[in-house]
Amino acid sequence: MAEKSCVKRLQKEYRALCKEPVSHVVARPSPSDILEWHYVLEGSEGTPFAGGYYYGKIKFPPEYPYKPPGITMITPNGRFMTQKKICLSMSDFHPESWNPMWSVSSILTGLLSFMMDNSPTTGSVNTTAAEKQRLAKTSLSFNCKNPTFRKLFPEYVDKYNKQQQLISEHSSPESPQGENSKPKTGKLVDSSGEDVKKVIPRRKQPFPTWMMLLLVSVFGIVMALPLLQL
Repeated sequence: MAEKSCVKRLQKEYRALCKEPVSHVVARPSPSDILEWHYVLEGSEGTPFAGGYYYGKIKFPPEYPYKPPGITMITPNGRFMTQKKICLSMSDFHPESWNPMWSVSSILTGLLSFMMDNSPTTGSVNTTAAEKQRLAKTSLSFNCKNPTFRKLFPEYVDKYNKQQQLISEHSSPESPQGENSKPKTGKLVDSSGEDVKKVIPRRKQPFPTWMMLLLVSVFGIVMALPLLQL
């Protein structure tokens, strides 16, 4: 069970973090255990971790702030082993170097800074920049599968959902431009999609009656001319 001074100290630090958030760092205590904190580190621009969201835990001892906490990372990251304690001067690996003045924000800022470095330590791994970039791209998706992460960090779940929505919108086929998007004009279309002109046969006009009578009259006159000469 945490000591009273420990609880008061952690509550004070949480209020300070809420009032003045630290860049690239989000940390919240477990609703059921003030000694267990959950954090998210956002990868810095210009590094292989850019665009990544790294979820982990800090386990404080009941004697905090007089004893250092244990730090682990859950998200695959290419820098530290997952679910293994990380060796830092601010962690319980080095109680002799612990300073009671350090806080949650200073611990996580130090962890983020050390993460950008390549110095080997207990709990670290050696991977290529390409592998770190790949893990950064899949980090948010990985985190959102964790029920505790979804409960404590709903803003990141919303971010992930919006990203998926944008991806879905860009990958869906665009509406075909052409006859389907234009009002129908009544044109015929063949199997190749080309417009086909409909040929309408012209209706034959009947021979005018007056013309028929004129022709009969002229024919009669021509036939009568020989008789008139006799």
